[in-house]
Amino acid sequence: MKIGEFIHDRIMSLLLHLFCMLALSAFLLLTGTSWGVVFIILIVWATGLCAVTVAAYFRQRNHIRELKSIMDGLNQKYLFMECAPKPNDYFGRKIFELFKCSGKSMIEAVSNAEEKQRDYREYIENWVHEIKVPITAIELICENNKSETSRKIRSRLALIEGHVERALYYARLDCVEKDFIIRETSLAETVKKALSRYRFLLTQKNMRVETENLDKFVYTDGKWVEFMLGQFLSNAVKYRSASPVIRICAEESHGRTRLTIKDNGIGIPISELRRIFDKGFTGSNGRALGGSTGMGLYLCRKLAEALGVYLEADSRENEYTAIAICFPRPLSYENER
Repeated sequence: MKIGEFIHDRIMSLLLHLFCMLALSAFLLLTGTSWGVVFIILIVWATGLCAVTVAAYFRQRNHIRELKSIMDGLNQKYLFMECAPKPNDYFGRKIFELFKCSGKSMIEAVSNAEEKQRDYREYIENWVHEIKVPITAIELICENNKSETSRKIRSRLALIEGHVERALYYARLDCVEKDFIIRETSLAETVKKALSRYRFLLTQKNMRVETENLDKFVYTDGKWVEFMLGQFLSNAVKYRSASPVIRICAEESHGRTRLTIKDNGIGIPISELRRIFDKGFTGSNGRALGGSTGMGLYLCRKLAEALGVYLEADSRENEYTAIAICFPRPLSYENER
């Protein structure tokens, strides 16, 4: 709090004191009081006023600093009124009681919203696990009864699995930090698992996959990275060219490890490239081909933020699209090398 702001708030009171000092001085002089006595009275009055004003300023400034310190120390800012000290003055106490009543109402509303969100997340997680049972059963039936029809069914099942998986990860976005485990992870193994999950879809669409230089290790959660790779592979399949090729490679530079997935598909217009990670953005390609939700890359961006990695995208229409996951390398890892 600045002294100028404090004085501005009390300007009317200070002007009133100044008016009273002038009025008293005029009265005393008119009644024959000497200038020396009037001057002493004014000095005493002004000194007392300054002392009271300065004391009030420091008291208010310290109180504001205390409140700011409490606010900065809270993760849930809406709990501020439960932790703030009660003011000493009557007006402040009444205002404090009103805000505390309002804060309690907000806390109840937040608690109810969190409970509903938790119930919804649990329902989605249970639904996903239950829906996987018939999906697996249908896959086994198709595997044991190979035909053109069964291949088409498996193709549609792969799309259903992708949507189901996105629903699960979207439901978990609010608590993603509680679910992942950061540890040394092999990029080769993670890429292998992602390719295995999309093997049927890649084979059916005649997608050629090339891998290079994946013998790298990063500190991350392999399960979440595998999901992100799956979204990139799914997009590569959907927006493929006539002779589709996917190239996956890793490189180390400038204190980070970069895992890149590049395809030779239809590409992304340069005007849309910076928006592909926005929630619900489908772009001209998504609208032209249909069936795009604009959620896959958005989920990847949110998961990347939670994992402490970042995504880069590059594309040229009718030539290629490349998306990279950039992993920072810990200092301890650099020292070991």
